Amino acid sequence: MWKPNFVFIMLGIIINPKSGKKRFRHQRRFLFQFLRRRHQPFTYRVTLYAGHATELARELVEGGYEQLLVLGGDGTLNEVVTGIMDARIDDEKRQRIQVGLIPRGTGNDYGRFWGLTRDFRKAIDTFFSGKPTPIDVGRLTYQRNGEEKHYYFINSLGFGVDPLCCYYAERLKPYIGAHHVNYVFGLLKALVEQQVIPMSVYVDGKHEVTGGLFVMSLADGPYSGGGMKLNPKADPRDGMLNGMFVEKPTFGRVMKALPNLFNGKLTEIDFVHSIEGKEVELKTTKHLLIECDGVLHHFMGSCRVECLHHAIQFVAPKDF
Repeated sequence: MWKPNFVFIMLGIIINPKSGKKRFRHQRRFLFQFLRRRHQPFTYRVTLYAGHATELARELVEGGYEQLLVLGGDGTLNEVVTGIMDARIDDEKRQRIQVGLIPRGTGNDYGRFWGLTRDFRKAIDTFFSGKPTPIDVGRLTYQRNGEEKHYYFINSLGFGVDPLCCYYAERLKPYIGAHHVNYVFGLLKALVEQQVIPMSVYVDGKHEVTGGLFVMSLADGPYSGGGMKLNPKADPRDGMLNGMFVEKPTFGRVMKALPNLFNGKLTEIDFVHSIEGKEVELKTTKHLLIECDGVLHHFMGSCRVECLHHAIQFVAPKDF
């Protein structure tokens, strides 16, 4: 009887059946057949509701799993990372956990940085032949009833127009499906409706800007909103947050900026403030709607955002 000459790590698979659901059955069947041919031991879990992937990931890593493969979009990946960060394990063990991605969502912005597309066979090959790479995780900390609370993100954190765009893009899915065009329509509606938020921004303890926030993005990855390159210098391996801050622009300035959303030159526009640092503090008394990798949250008042350097590992293509 043939036996492998190396030791397999037990694999945990988390599947969101609502992401890219038209091809869901075919992709899952192909993956399971591939794993059985490899004699790869695995356990899989299917998400049933929003936030379920966080519970499943926490349960798996607390149970000793050190490899997690995510079949889903940016939101599912965010929930899995949140589960890993919330798990009752020490940091040394957390830093050994390897996360892989088979992109199946609408935006797939995190996978885009790594060259992972909806070619699920290529994504599977990348996971089993790729390179585990230490990556950063962003953490937002705020106060609620005197207690510290956290939200995590692996790709980007948005304020102002950004989360409002995600909100409207999600609402369009039942009518036009999951497409990049959702974000375009969502963005146009958000640009009209967003009101400015009085806010002061401090980067690594130094005052950066005070004004009426219209849109702000802090990121470990360059893409958001289905391919918009809001933070072209962002790299999930460098231990830094990259960001941009825009006060209320005129209609003419908005039209000037739109072509630059996808070409990586947005931060070259004079009214876009660029941010780079390990920690960003936002001071405001207003209610904030935010998006963490496309997942919407809200809270009241000020917050602190920090980059947790090399918090976990991501299985990247060999050429990264």
